[in-house]
Amino acid sequence: MSEAIGTEDRGLAADGTILREGATARVPAEFAPVVEAARARIAGSYGPGRLHSAYLYGSIPRGTAIPGVSDLDLLVAVLDGPTDADRAAAEEISTALDSAFPVIDGVGLLLHPVRTLMSELERDDAGFFIACLCTPLLGEDLAAHLPRYRPTSLLARETNGDLALALPRWRARAAGATTDEARRTLSRGVARRLVRSAFTLVMPRWGGWTSDLHRSADLFARYYPDHPERAAQVRAAAAIARTPSADPAVLAMLVEELTPWLAAEYTAVHGTKAPRPEE
Repeated sequence: MSEAIGTEDRGLAADGTILREGATARVPAEFAPVVEAARARIAGSYGPGRLHSAYLYGSIPRGTAIPGVSDLDLLVAVLDGPTDADRAAAEEISTALDSAFPVIDGVGLLLHPVRTLMSELERDDAGFFIACLCTPLLGEDLAAHLPRYRPTSLLARETNGDLALALPRWRARAAGATTDEARRTLSRGVARRLVRSAFTLVMPRWGGWTSDLHRSADLFARYYPDHPERAAQVRAAAAIARTPSADPAVLAMLVEELTPWLAAEYTAVHGTKAPRPEE
């Protein structure tokens, strides 16, 4: 049960650490069959020689998923690699689940080796993601070997302090997005990232955690009252994350207006995320 501070639930335990936000018991009944199918397919595709553990994350384990709108988000931790065969299996799983279950709108499957997820470099990024945002589905839960996390500036920096690096990629993808489907897909992904970054920008001041995008936007607006235009853009991004837009002007607002400002403000407030080795 979450600990409320005052009258506002901040997603914290009594000791001030961030609670794990999802659970298999919270999966809506409509999504239970696809979750079980994912469990079976992952176990069958990887097996004990490759698989360490698998997790759900996102709206389905939080219990807020909408049938036909929400996607299925999965993370698979492999013992080493990942190999080309591991990646091919992930693609096959994603395609099969998306085709078989209209209750979901797409599948996202992250594939990482255990050594990366548990490394010191990833302690306050991938480690936090596993410990607080992922729900165990298969195997040994890596969260048992990770610390309890607090809503600090370090956590903000390491989770979203690389927004400036995403900007050139988004600009290139926006330039190449010539179809409505491509623009909707990009607008959804960019909007999600921007709202989450806007929230973690103010997270240490608020002193809590939420993955609710509309609440995140409202919290950003609370702590940036002198920037009503940016607050309106972040709120618009929260809506776009749920109902993506094919309008080029909407995509331009996200990529060319909100992203540069938010990236610069983030760096000024929290600094830059520790560099990662090039793949």
